[in-house]
Amino acid sequence: MNPERIDEIINKHHAEPSALIQVLLEIQGENHWLPKEALEQVSQKLEVPLTRTMHIASFYKAFSLVPKGRHEVHVCMGTACHVRGAKRVLETVEDLTGIKPGETDMEMKFSLETVNCLGCCALGPVIEINGKTHGNVSVSDTADVLESYE
Repeated sequence: MNPERIDEIINKHHAEPSALIQVLLEIQGENHWLPKEALEQVSQKLEVPLTRTMHIASFYKAFSLVPKGRHEVHVCMGTACHVRGAKRVLETVEDLTGIKPGETDMEMKFSLETVNCLGCCALGPVIEINGKTHGNVSVSDTADVLESYE
């Protein structure tokens, strides 16, 4: 992400230190992760110590300090999804993408994570991609779901 764009985001929030989380969320939203250079620039412009900025960026799960793919795939492994075959769905996603939970593919297309619950237990097993919920996903549906994200 270029420094000019980061400055635009910061200026949009009037360089207010209280806007730190919102600024980081917007950078994360556009860039899919928070590079160290971006964190340094935000800290300097908002006059927030880098240690505080790093603490915020590493504390909240919404932020990533490592590059993520364009599509963030979350497979629910909660009880309701688990008993309906989430483990097999996860294995299928791993096979199709070539990555394990916590990894990003080489093309930066997909990042894979497991979650304990997405809050839609009646729809299990559930895959969430970029915030969109796909419910009642079977092993045979998994490829179609992933292919819809180019």
